[in-house]
Amino acid sequence: MHTEIKNALEVLKQGGIILYPTDTVWGIGCDATISAAVAKIYALKKREESKSMICLVNDTEMLEQHVSEIPKSALDLIKQSQKPTTIIYDAPKNVANNLIANDNTLAIRVVNNSFCNALIKTLLNPLVSTSANISGQPTPKDFQEISEHIIKGVDYIVNLPSKKTAIRPSSIIKMSNDGTIKVIRK
Repeated sequence: MHTEIKNALEVLKQGGIILYPTDTVWGIGCDATISAAVAKIYALKKREESKSMICLVNDTEMLEQHVSEIPKSALDLIKQSQKPTTIIYDAPKNVANNLIANDNTLAIRVVNNSFCNALIKTLLNPLVSTSANISGQPTPKDFQEISEHIIKGVDYIVNLPSKKTAIRPSSIIKMSNDGTIKVIRK
């Protein structure tokens, strides 16, 4: 795993994009602070920039560096959740502008995956995580289902077993600073 972290980190720091296993599905990712890298992912996925993507952080301390205000209920949910849960926060900061949704929100998940945690900790920035498919197409359930377009379009493919990757995307919950909570995806 150390070699894969080193290789992926080298690509990410140069503004490249990677294909990697997460705690949910195979993801396409980049350093969430590099606008040009984020733009590459939108182009590869043929996705409108108005449809935002998820960021992964390795702990709540990193989360605090990228969200202006974290609702207490969000911290409680992160601690108690038994499955991968992505939370949409108001007023993100210190990320690429083209990653922030039109309503000034950003979806972030504290990831529970040893590879992702180690990579993010070494990168010192959040990692973009979007499913490894063209926008509108089904989410691949394993590596073999990822299209050749995606495979050829990334700068590096992390060589780790896909067995450790779940076959379901994370739950997504929007928690606004005004106390409003809305379940987007169960």
